[in-house]
Amino acid sequence: MGLVAMALVVACGALLAPAGASGEASPTSEKIVFSSGWTEDVDNLNPFIGYTLTAYHIFWENYDRLVRYDPDTMEPVPGIAESWEVSDDAKTWTFHIRDGVKFQDGEPLTAADVAFTFNLVLDNAPNAFTIYTNHLESVEAPDDHTIVMKCSEPRGTMLHMWVPILPEHIWGKMPVDDVFNKFANEPPIIGSGPFQLVERKKGTHAKLKTWEGYWGGRANIDEMIMHFYTNAETLASDLELGVLDMTNQLGNAEFAKFENKEGFGSEVAVHDMYDCLAINCYEGKSLGHPVLRDPKFRQALAWAMDNEKICEVAYMGYLTPATSILPSDFWKEPVDYHWEPPADVKRSFDLEKANQILDEAGYKDTDGDGIREYEGKPIKLRLWGDPAAASDSTTIRFLASWFRDLGLKIDVEMMDAGAQMDRLYNYDGDEWCPDWDLASSYWGGDYDPNFLLSVYTTDQIENWNDPGWSNAEYDQLYKDQDAVTDPQQRMEMIHRMQEIFYDQCPMIPTGYGKDLDVYNTTDWEGWVKMPGGNGSVANMWNYLSVQPKGTTAKASTGMGTGVVIGIVAAVVIVAGVVVLVLRQRKPRQMEE
Repeated sequence: MGLVAMALVVACGALLAPAGASGEASPTSEKIVFSSGWTEDVDNLNPFIGYTLTAYHIFWENYDRLVRYDPDTMEPVPGIAESWEVSDDAKTWTFHIRDGVKFQDGEPLTAADVAFTFNLVLDNAPNAFTIYTNHLESVEAPDDHTIVMKCSEPRGTMLHMWVPILPEHIWGKMPVDDVFNKFANEPPIIGSGPFQLVERKKGTHAKLKTWEGYWGGRANIDEMIMHFYTNAETLASDLELGVLDMTNQLGNAEFAKFENKEGFGSEVAVHDMYDCLAINCYEGKSLGHPVLRDPKFRQALAWAMDNEKICEVAYMGYLTPATSILPSDFWKEPVDYHWEPPADVKRSFDLEKANQILDEAGYKDTDGDGIREYEGKPIKLRLWGDPAAASDSTTIRFLASWFRDLGLKIDVEMMDAGAQMDRLYNYDGDEWCPDWDLASSYWGGDYDPNFLLSVYTTDQIENWNDPGWSNAEYDQLYKDQDAVTDPQQRMEMIHRMQEIFYDQCPMIPTGYGKDLDVYNTTDWEGWVKMPGGNGSVANMWNYLSVQPKGTTAKASTGMGTGVVIGIVAAVVIVAGVVVLVLRQRKPRQMEE
């Protein structure tokens, strides 16, 4: 939902590397740079504050976690923890921190830094990372290479803690309020990951350099530039011209132009993402319409939505019609976390059924003017779309038409991200008072379903939980599923959570989102998808392995593959960018 502003692209191939227009590396190149295109800027470089997809992309390259994830299977593999073991009761976990890990300022990374980072989260409960420390009671470092974590309950998600390890010698010197609210973490950012952010220019680009001392082996990429655009059309043009090497930020129409196009790979990559109609059903102080607090009313809206038509027309068939908050094609048997409603429960597009539900719930048109009433007044709802999302204009038009067929007055507005954020986080004094009704939105999560499930817990109201929905059974199941080690038992709990959500409709999924990847195959080889086979190339392993055709790797990476990446540089000059992006904060795409 970013504000559309003018973008001027100036080709500056000689600025960063004497490479050919297509990205072919010159034998005399002093710098070999990889370039990607993004339709959003970075909001904040502090991991406790930043929430845009681009911010998280940088965090996962600049910082390490305890474990990494295999690009093919997404199963946990050693990170800075080279091994670990768990007690018989699954309540005590011991991680062994590898020797020789250093931060990018040369200071050693030890178990003390790991304990410092996790205790920051435990002691201060920042919303961004508390979901990864459920049931965690203590984190101690008995020596430089050992971390002992003790839990109140067994934890089946212990190896899925996406917490960036911070250097205590920097973050530990600041007042806690600065850590969580004020510290901008301007480049050069000090972490221990394979890349280091060394430059960021708001609205134009972020530059990351290879960390020569990375414990996993030098990435053999001199620089990686993330270029920020305000529209997908300009991005697509630069990709075709060879200014960019890769993107997964194209709209449906732009992506379609690259399908089967010679010299490019184009993939509809699987992702744990869904598009949805978000509903303000907050029971507290709110400027949303009171009818939206009624599950029956929300169910009627769901019956009035033709998800198949939305996916086919608004998304050109790139989305699969959705039923639940966990996608249907991301996890595989025998532990498929997706719950599909049974035939006798599953909703379809049925305006007659929707009208019947509203009649039975008492929302009738008593004066015959064609508009149903609530407490004697016509029901008028605001419906918002994002002008920067091409699919939203069609989706919103469909929804408005169907809801009007229910006898509701619908005011449509295409509203930019900054304005939507202001309304979503509206306050009356110090009290949260959301000022909105309905909005097109979407969410994405981690490889484990834990994050997507956490979004709608009561604890996340006024943070991730946009609808402000609260359900005691859902909350308890969320805590319980995180405290079991049997995958089948956990799956059953997660299915029940989706069943509750489906019945209550605080948000109505429309389609399961995909990453629309386009990447240059004329000049580059070694592209790595995550997950393997049908995943996205926007991941760390890809940056460690992709190389210009015909080049020789400079060194060995932690995956045993060499990396040399080349590019033509471009400067993207953008005016008036709004970086507090509601829509872009949704896809919390975690990548390695």
